[in-house]
Amino acid sequence: MLSQQSTPVVRETLPAVRAAIGEIAEVFYARMFDAHPELLRDLFNRGNQAGGEQQKALAGSITAFAELLLAHPDVRPDTMLARIANKHASLGITSEQYKIVHEYLFAGIGEVLGDAVTTDVAAAWDEVYWLMADALMAIETRLYAQAGAAGGGTWQRMTIAERQEDSPDVVSFTLRRADGRPCVSFRPGQYISVRVELPDGARQIRQYSLSGTPGRPEWRISVKRVAGAAQPDGEVSSWLHDNARVGDTLTVSTPFGDLTLRPGDGPLLLASAGIGTTPVLSMLNHLAAGRSPRSVTVVHADRTPDDHAHREELKRLVRALPDARLHLWYEEPDGQEPEAATGLADLDAVDLPESVTAYLCGPLPFMRSIRGDLLRRGIPAEDIHYEVFGPDLWLAASSETD
Repeated sequence: MLSQQSTPVVRETLPAVRAAIGEIAEVFYARMFDAHPELLRDLFNRGNQAGGEQQKALAGSITAFAELLLAHPDVRPDTMLARIANKHASLGITSEQYKIVHEYLFAGIGEVLGDAVTTDVAAAWDEVYWLMADALMAIETRLYAQAGAAGGGTWQRMTIAERQEDSPDVVSFTLRRADGRPCVSFRPGQYISVRVELPDGARQIRQYSLSGTPGRPEWRISVKRVAGAAQPDGEVSSWLHDNARVGDTLTVSTPFGDLTLRPGDGPLLLASAGIGTTPVLSMLNHLAAGRSPRSVTVVHADRTPDDHAHREELKRLVRALPDARLHLWYEEPDGQEPEAATGLADLDAVDLPESVTAYLCGPLPFMRSIRGDLLRRGIPAEDIHYEVFGPDLWLAASSETD
């Protein structure tokens, strides 16, 4: 909760901060990376930095948090905080790094806003930052404790046991612990971080959903090669595609992520597009392993059937469930899936049971469209859960955190 003296200051200055936060973020990152180049080399995603996505995500999270503090002063935005905290835990973020961010962020605010940053304004936004940072650190401390990785020590060495080409641009890796012990279980929908050392010596980190069955002695991740016009987009996925082979070892984190299948017996909608199928596969593997009687509606959209990674596995898992239905859309159908629809996913063509809980994963435009369809059909926002690969630009475009 914001203090009584800070609330009116934040309310009055929020429009100016929101308008300038993109410029503030650019100054902040430039100053911080000049002083701490190891953060860009070994922690921050260089592709996101090059494209500006990370700055947009920062803008969204800070202004959205401030807006929520003003709109709902007695309610902590746990959905937003949990999403960020899980990502931080998967990277091994520590409390000392919050202090570094604070130093250079507020230097950037002062440089961009100049004389508008009075003592009262600086104190009020300092309070916003530390309310958010302290809440995140508390959640991350619990996540580390649950993972048995106190202080951010989440990393372990794992061996590639299998490599499978799933589509022209997706390859799956089955991972086993280097010491021969079974992998720890995970909740369906979680992801791990993979850290690789690139030719220039940088140790870059990316997150990949666990797409196999929880409780198995090994893990599986599916990696889509990211091809962008501006490098270093896709430098980790390309390295894994080109270099990672059976018998090699990878450095990976313990599982994290808050888009996890909640227990219960209510109906489900699992909607994905492209590589967003991976957390859905984990959820379906979990449901099929337990022969779940839940009503499950599965929606997937892709460019072509050949681009649809794990297509046959998805169909097999849906068939294994006693009350499940599959709806497919392809932008360029080629006759392989005669029952699939052509074009983009359209929930108007899908019957949904009452009280359905939805899980969405895929490109941001896909999730916005599906979420909008669900809201218009009366599905409560709190029953619609989503996962964003990369920086959460949803917050940058809107203050919604459902």
